[in-house]
Amino acid sequence: MSDAILRDLQARAARLDAEDPLGKLRERFTLPDGLVYLDGNSLGALPAGVPGAVADVVHRQWGELLIRSWDESGWWTAPERIGDRIAPLVGAAPGQVTVGDSTSVNLFKALVGAARLAAPGRTRMLVDATTFPTDGYIAASAARMTGLEPVPVDPSDAAEAFGSDTAVVLLNHVDYRTGRLHDLPALTAAAHAAGALIVWDLCHSAGALPVGLDAHAVDLAVGCTYKYLNGGPGSPAYLYVAQRHQAAFDSPLPGWNSHAEPFAMTPEYTPAQGAARVRVGTPDILSMLALEASLDAWEGVDVEAVRAKSLALTDFFLDCVAAYVPPGLVEVVTPEEHAHRGSQVSLRTAGAREVMAELISRGIVGDFRAPDVLRFGFTPLYVGFADAERAARTLGHIFG
Repeated sequence: MSDAILRDLQARAARLDAEDPLGKLRERFTLPDGLVYLDGNSLGALPAGVPGAVADVVHRQWGELLIRSWDESGWWTAPERIGDRIAPLVGAAPGQVTVGDSTSVNLFKALVGAARLAAPGRTRMLVDATTFPTDGYIAASAARMTGLEPVPVDPSDAAEAFGSDTAVVLLNHVDYRTGRLHDLPALTAAAHAAGALIVWDLCHSAGALPVGLDAHAVDLAVGCTYKYLNGGPGSPAYLYVAQRHQAAFDSPLPGWNSHAEPFAMTPEYTPAQGAARVRVGTPDILSMLALEASLDAWEGVDVEAVRAKSLALTDFFLDCVAAYVPPGLVEVVTPEEHAHRGSQVSLRTAGAREVMAELISRGIVGDFRAPDVLRFGFTPLYVGFADAERAARTLGHIFG
């Protein structure tokens, strides 16, 4: 690597950061000085307003108001209220997103609910073959419960497998390992053309790129909030049920929180109307209200602008990797085409676990996926171009 290349890339980074309309958003987060954090696709950074908000929940709402906070502090309505704040980030109108439970629990509800909505006589549940393992486990159980046959499909050519026997399709918007972005509009349309319902896992796309759930007539979707939405470790997930399906949605986990009259305490179950019918038990208020405070970091932010910066960041990082890392030592497994790229870059290399450990020791935090993948997540709200340049340059130093 020549000094001229180094100066050129650092100058480009400085110029891009100076021109970045989202650059000042980093001030909305608490990050250690000198750290380059490229693991927001696993756990987002801490929004600056969260500690104070959580302290208020603990000391005043819980400590002073006690049980009165279910009404006076709005605890009871939090799942739908916070869902409506997430809705614009995934392209949904109000009244369709409910926050609560984990992604796994919400996926189970979505898949069983979708199977119960499907036309009679359909026998197969098509499941993303490259999905995060838990999705596969949940799908297999949901298929057993509903009498469907789970069939693995590659999202890249899944539409070819959709047929008159397909009841439900489960796909990931972005592949967690490679960062490949799948065509949500086209695959949703293909599923509907076959008469099937589709469930999307948005864990690696929501908060990083436009989703368009309503615009593309998605049936159901799930996602976590601790990655690009920065809700905190173990923060509650969300479930989207399109308004047109809500009246007929039959949850496999009917709980007192989703009862039409939850405090009537009747032995018969009558589901609530609207998005509330996907609730189950008592909401996890501490983590839920931490999530609500974290969403303040999105105030005034346009998801299209986030997507534009994400692509610019990952383009620049790939340029820097090509310049700093000797040829043949890493293989880029994330698609170069913007239409197929999420907000991460995955590199395949020998000894990936050890390489990532060395990067972390030098202040560059990404993560590793077995057996040989380095993952770098680019969260545009707090990652800059100088971060991308430093990360690639450090990777080049490790490779000598």
